[in-house]
Amino acid sequence: MLFRPNPSLGVPIYLQLMEQVKHAIETGALRPGEQLPGIRPLAEELVINPNTVAKAYRELEHEGVIELRHGAGAFVSAAGRAKKATDTLRAAQTIVAAAVERLHARGITDEEIRRLFEAELAGLTKVALSAGTRSAKEGLPAGARNAKEKEGHRG
Repeated sequence: MLFRPNPSLGVPIYLQLMEQVKHAIETGALRPGEQLPGIRPLAEELVINPNTVAKAYRELEHEGVIELRHGAGAFVSAAGRAKKATDTLRAAQTIVAAAVERLHARGITDEEIRRLFEAELAGLTKVALSAGTRSAKEGLPAGARNAKEKEGHRG
């Protein structure tokens, strides 16, 4: 595992270690259940005080990113990834709620909003708009969309 704290950054080493561990988990370099380097060996490798590594590990445990198992070491928590996914979904829900509220304010019905979201997810909106039609937004069936697109190309 390659952790490289930089003392000249002005950011505490333990915070740098925490961010590097989180980054390794997010990028898949460290997977749930995988063991992290031991406190002493990592401290020796990085030429830093073992208490600095211990502090970073304790903070990561407190955040639910890793699990410290007495006598066994530090392991990437499966819950850490689940928590991140939950946080991401919460943020996404806020965005969706705001979009729905704005669309309602413009007089668009729930059914129209549902069709717009479904069309966007299916990629139909982009295809239809690039073809110069509004068929996906109008909620037309596929056959009607194709006919409407052909009409637009004729002339």
